[in-house]
Parts: sequence; C-alpha cells; structure tokens
Amino acid sequence: MQTVIIIIHLLIVLSLVGVVLLQRSEGGIGMGAGGGGGGGGPGGFMTGRGSASALTRATAILAAAFFATSLTLAILAGQASQPTSVFDAPGGLTAPPAQPGEEAPDGAGPGILEQLQRQQGDEPDSPQVPQSR
Repeated sequence: MQTVIIIIHLLIVLSLVGVVLLQRSEGGIGMGAGGGGGGGGPGGFMTGRGSASALTRATAILAAAFFATSLTLAILAGQASQPTSVFDAPGGLTAPPAQPGEEAPDGAGPGILEQLQRQQGDEPDSPQVPQSR
C-alpha cells in the first residue's frame, strides 16, 4: 500500500514541477518571451488568459494531491512504528529468576523491586543485599 502511494506521490511531484516550469514568470522573461511560443496569434493552441487559468488550475489540483499524498504517507509511517513499552515485553525489566540449584547468569541478579523490598525488610527469609555507599 505504502509503495503504491509513494509512486503516485512521485508522479505528482514530477507533474507539479513540469506545470510550474510551463507557467510564465511575472518578472518579465518567461518560457514564451523568446522564440514566439507564448502569446501566439489567434491560431495558437492556448492564448494568454486561457493558458494562465488552465496552468493555475492544474497547479492547484496537483498541489492539493501532493498535500494529500504527503499526509497519507505520514499517517502510514506513524502507524507502522508504534512505540513499544518495556512493560509489554515478556519478563519486564528483570531477567527471569534462576531455578533452584541453578546459578544465575552474570548480571542477572534480583531486580530493582526485589532489592528495594529486601532493603525495607518485606521479605524476612531472604538474604540481605549489601548496600554500597
């Protein structure tokens, strides 16, 4: 889905660049100023006012489509990367407890909650953890 919208977005971008480059500049020398391509005679494809309004309308439509595809891509990107919580992970913040008779791996001691409970004496039969100061 996202790939299709990106391709449509790129086609809109290329079309928008082309339409903007076809427009006549306000400052003087535009695409039609030299070589007789712009204001042509009555037999020209598009005359002054008709081409300006058609190109302006096409620019507005392409700009709206560009905005819509940009917004859609931003929403899809936001949904694809939902933030995760450490509380949702199996095991939470602590490592799984060691089984009786099995040594705990290095660095996998009791979690913070167990250490705080031991310091306050909530578990009378558990060994006290020495405090480092």
